[in-house]
Amino acid sequence: MENSYQKSFPQLMEGKRIVYVHGFGSAGSTHTAEMLRQLMPHATVISPDLPIHPEEAMELLRTLVEKEQPHLVIGTSMGGMYTEMLTGYDRICVNPAMQMGDTMLQHGMVGLQTFQNPRQDGVQEFMVTKALVKEYKAITEQCFAHAGEDMEQQHVFGLFGDNDTTVDTYDLFRAHYPNAIHFHGEHRLNDKVLLHYVIPVIRWIDDRQNQTVRKTVLIDYDIMHDSYMNPVSSLRKTFYQLIEDYDVYIVDQAPTALPHAMADTALWVEQHLSTPAWNRTVFTNQPEMIGADYYVIRADSPQALQRKERIDGLFFGTLLPFGTDNMKTFEDVAEFFSQLGGQ
Repeated sequence: MENSYQKSFPQLMEGKRIVYVHGFGSAGSTHTAEMLRQLMPHATVISPDLPIHPEEAMELLRTLVEKEQPHLVIGTSMGGMYTEMLTGYDRICVNPAMQMGDTMLQHGMVGLQTFQNPRQDGVQEFMVTKALVKEYKAITEQCFAHAGEDMEQQHVFGLFGDNDTTVDTYDLFRAHYPNAIHFHGEHRLNDKVLLHYVIPVIRWIDDRQNQTVRKTVLIDYDIMHDSYMNPVSSLRKTFYQLIEDYDVYIVDQAPTALPHAMADTALWVEQHLSTPAWNRTVFTNQPEMIGADYYVIRADSPQALQRKERIDGLFFGTLLPFGTDNMKTFEDVAEFFSQLGGQ
């Protein structure tokens, strides 16, 4: 899938080095690496061809990261499995094949195979034998060797496509790392997945490395959906626009008598906003206590206005009443914040 338009984030990972680790039967020339370069034009994306034998691949990768000292390592599928083992670096494992040997057998990756992308050595085909499958089974035993270390816990993210029919290691990954996140997609990445789901995670990492503090925007959950629980017009577009410049959180009530309601909200947010809204929902009956810069608050009914008036006297940031003449739709929200430019 090629981009119908060009999108880039010149300041994202600016001046930093990223190592991209490709999947099984691919090469450093993969479109994913090229898209990362387009999306982050001022970062250096290093994407080597990996040897077929896993021990040789890991030796190459360990030598490479020792030399380059990358600020981030991103790996997909088999590359996600390798990436998890490159301890000491910020890492994103996308649909990681943590049980690669089993995956090869289950999906017929045995016998003569053709590389999916051109390799620097010009080789186009390779043979997968039972012995090679054994090598992959052996190396996967090294996965999660350092996962219990405090530093590793917050420096490794796992992204898992909810329509991935090739690899399903979410539960296995989640048993070792807290940052296991679903996204809407399949096993193979496309431009939409990179733009809407991978880039936001890269931004979180880049902000942490740079100690960047963004202005915070709160949005009432009630204004995100209609009476049928469908997302309102332009919600996703506005949300994806806001996260480029702001830390955005969703605010919902914490009904102590209906604890399942919080689970329903979390499920709705995951379904309709996915990765960018992961871990970004705040349940509280006193939103005025949250330290934020802006609050897009419901104000389209007498009850909502009464709540707004109560919060207005206690909230230290700027209240933006949603449902009024000046801010009736999420298009209006997007326009308001686009004029601020992150301020």
